[in-house]
Amino acid sequence: MEGVRRVAAELSERFDRLDVLINNAGVDVGRRQTTADGFELTFAVNYLAPFLLTNSLLGLLRASAPARVLNLASSGHRGGRLDFDDLQHERSFSGQGVYNDSKLALVLFTYELARRLEDSGVTANCVDPGFVRGTNIGRTLPFAYKAIGAILMPFMTTPQKAAAGVAWASTAPELAAVSGAYLKRGKRVTSSKESHDPELARRLWDVTEALVEPTA
Repeated sequence: MEGVRRVAAELSERFDRLDVLINNAGVDVGRRQTTADGFELTFAVNYLAPFLLTNSLLGLLRASAPARVLNLASSGHRGGRLDFDDLQHERSFSGQGVYNDSKLALVLFTYELARRLEDSGVTANCVDPGFVRGTNIGRTLPFAYKAIGAILMPFMTTPQKAAAGVAWASTAPELAAVSGAYLKRGKRVTSSKESHDPELARRLWDVTEALVEPTA
């Protein structure tokens, strides 16, 4: 998290405005690992780091309005379940399960951020690039799913198409006032029912804030 704080401080020092913040980080590991802070690695990279970076840059984003925050999500969030008694997955660890949980947390964070930024001129949305060919995401899936994935490889999204979707979400005039949305393949789609639970989102925000202590 200290590295995230350094990035935020450097950005704030070098630039007087920030038009678009794209949080694109994702790991999918096969065994439980921890960061220097003691956080479970997948949860830290996929969720805690974007939460801290975004909150540390909120002052700059507000001053730059209109501005946009985009968090790269995944359909894996639909399989996520948050256990507040074991957010760091010390008792139970599954590579894909932890990945899914981290992405659900990211979607919940995005929607809560959108609510908190209402009328500020800063929007917050999720962008789902799809199952992108050539990444290691999904490598911890069971063998049967990997076999299916290999068969479907020719039909997966290319990095170029995935990037085009992110570029659209970053610049499209029709999205200027859209906030709290889940965007995929150039359109707005519906995320999981659990991701729309405002009480769950607020609880997660409070717990996360206590963990990473943003200073902005």
